[in-house]
Amino acid sequence: MKRRRTAALLSLTALIGTALTTVPAKADEVEQVRNGTFDTTTEPWWTSSNVTAGLSGGRLCADVPGGTANRWDAAVGQNDLTLVKGESYRFSFYADGTPADHTVRAIVGLSAAPYDTWFEVSPQLSVSGNSYSYTFTSPVDTTQAQVGFQLGGSAEPWRFCMDDVSLLGGVAPEPYEPDTGPRVRVNQVAYLPAGPKNATLVTDATQRLPWQLKNAEGAVVARGWTVPRGTDASSGQNVHSVDFGAYRTRGKGFTLVADGQTSRPFDIGTGAYDRLATDAAKFYYTQRSGLAIRDDLRPGYGRPAGHVGVAPNQGDTDVPCQPGVCDYRLDVSGGWYDAGDHGKYVVNGGISVWELLSTYERARHARTGEVERFRDGTLAIPESGNKVPDLLDEVRWELDFLLKMQVPDGQPLAGMAHHKIHDENWTGLPLLPSDDPQKRELHPPTTAATLNLAAVAAQAARLYKPYDPEFAARALTAARKAWAAAEAHPAVYADENDGIGGGAYPDRAVDDEFYWAAAELYLTTGESRFADHVLSSPVHTADIFGPLGFDWARTAAAARLDLATVPSRLPGRDKVRQSVVKGADRYLATLKAHPYGLPYAPEDNKYDWGSTHQVLNNAVVLATAYDITGSAKYRDGAVQTMDYVLGRNALNISYVTGYGEVSAQNQHSRWYARQLDPKLPNPPAGSLSGGPNSSIQDPLAQSKLHGCVGQFCYIDDIQSWSTNEITINWNAALARVAAFVADQD
Repeated sequence: MKRRRTAALLSLTALIGTALTTVPAKADEVEQVRNGTFDTTTEPWWTSSNVTAGLSGGRLCADVPGGTANRWDAAVGQNDLTLVKGESYRFSFYADGTPADHTVRAIVGLSAAPYDTWFEVSPQLSVSGNSYSYTFTSPVDTTQAQVGFQLGGSAEPWRFCMDDVSLLGGVAPEPYEPDTGPRVRVNQVAYLPAGPKNATLVTDATQRLPWQLKNAEGAVVARGWTVPRGTDASSGQNVHSVDFGAYRTRGKGFTLVADGQTSRPFDIGTGAYDRLATDAAKFYYTQRSGLAIRDDLRPGYGRPAGHVGVAPNQGDTDVPCQPGVCDYRLDVSGGWYDAGDHGKYVVNGGISVWELLSTYERARHARTGEVERFRDGTLAIPESGNKVPDLLDEVRWELDFLLKMQVPDGQPLAGMAHHKIHDENWTGLPLLPSDDPQKRELHPPTTAATLNLAAVAAQAARLYKPYDPEFAARALTAARKAWAAAEAHPAVYADENDGIGGGAYPDRAVDDEFYWAAAELYLTTGESRFADHVLSSPVHTADIFGPLGFDWARTAAAARLDLATVPSRLPGRDKVRQSVVKGADRYLATLKAHPYGLPYAPEDNKYDWGSTHQVLNNAVVLATAYDITGSAKYRDGAVQTMDYVLGRNALNISYVTGYGEVSAQNQHSRWYARQLDPKLPNPPAGSLSGGPNSSIQDPLAQSKLHGCVGQFCYIDDIQSWSTNEITINWNAALARVAAFVADQD
């Protein structure tokens, strides 16, 4: 989409900063496809055995059988094409279907195992014309590329015809200009009445400018002057700041006007954060594996149970290990699908469980905690009504899975935890969990996964005890067993190359996991041996609050925050609390220096994968400092951080689906895939996109975002798995910060 232009002669640099660098000079254009016009023959195109194809009116037409389950069950393609890493290609074709409105999956990928896909689209034929053209950048060098058209998945037989198929190399990358809307960037959802209220104006002006705050009727209710901030290094934009925090009247539909621009609307009030805290936690029900999702509980999101052994699933109830890893099989059903794929990972599950349980635990101990926020009945899940807080019920679904991942007694490495379980090979998009035909495999146990299990099982033992003492005791037994196994096997690491069919999640530095597990075991049991490990760990006194924020591979903060806030008799606890406040001071200084007001400034503005949740986790440190000290500056810093996630950013987009006038809608997912299949939904309201990622690892982002700077390394497209995925740990950060903000009413 083209960006809106203004009457003022505003330069391109001021509008989108240095989002894109100069496109390299293009190489000679070379056609890779042979016989894409089908003038006299269909050679060298192939079809799957159940498809009959031939020439018809100068086109290749294929008769596709009905009753196939998956897209790839019927296909037409051409193999042995050449791709050059880093070169851009234009993939174009004409296609139609009879009857009309069928969806075809067109791919460029590897023609041999493991059949990687490097580019894919799924146009609905005859909806927006029948000629299609796309540009992408190859991530590999290969002579085994394939162009394929996957046609299966229809209940009824149909006829597919195609012509003018081209894969043209040496083309210039397609110019991409994001539509960033009005140059006044605000939190598009809500500001707290008694909280900070800040906005950012993108402008060429170097002198201060007047601003006006207008209510829904258009009346001016406050006015003032912008503060010039110069060039923001994270976007390349020249910006001013606007502070309208003195205005405290509640209302809906406010807008901010400056430099001839009117912001997107927003509210002043707290109700939106009550809803967001709930929606962010409700996200997990539709991520459940092994359970049919009820449409009456999530209208529009009902689906059959995934991976329960009903064809075509091979199921998670009796899963073997990868060849050579073990000779037993485990029931590892249940749990949450980790992200937009069908994998389940202990290390990411662990940090997610911890953050959600800590959200609940904070509500019990903090000065502004609302213990009733996630009470029984609040999340509309099947367990609602059982007299257990709904958040604990939801997290229990994942905890039960994590406990199943422990190596059984009598086996080598007994007590350790398998790192992950997922498909033997990657599956394509879209694909409901119930339609996944792939073989499922357990991957080797690791020390990191084992310590994740020890930490969250110990945490669960203290929080579930009032509601289910038997489960709490079982969790604590598993935690102790995992701790002992990790001590016996302290250096068993995940293979960083084990990324076929699911993410690798490698982590070769596990001192932080040992520290975290010992901390949780101590806080639950009070035993001196765990306190001794905490106090003797070099992590205990290390500076752990770095610019990127904590996540699944950096778990020391999980221990430090709980040691600072969960009541205990740990010697030197005051110093632990002081270290959290010191970390918060650093994030607060970053926030104040940042023209967009966020506590996140990675080195060289290289935004990390999942940067939105790292921004939010830095806000968690600020929120914890407020809980410790009661100082309003930390509270305000945590609250203000939500502005960036909800629209006060260079792209003027809310990264939370359904929140804000313009929000992420097309996150990478196999079942929230409306962009590819109109019969499927977009992600549910309250789903957090990973956001800007400077490494842009996926082909779509590489083709669109070449040379992007910081905040501009993002595209709301389902194919951009490196900038626009959803994951359980990212939503946990959103749920925690949204709950904190809602508690500040």
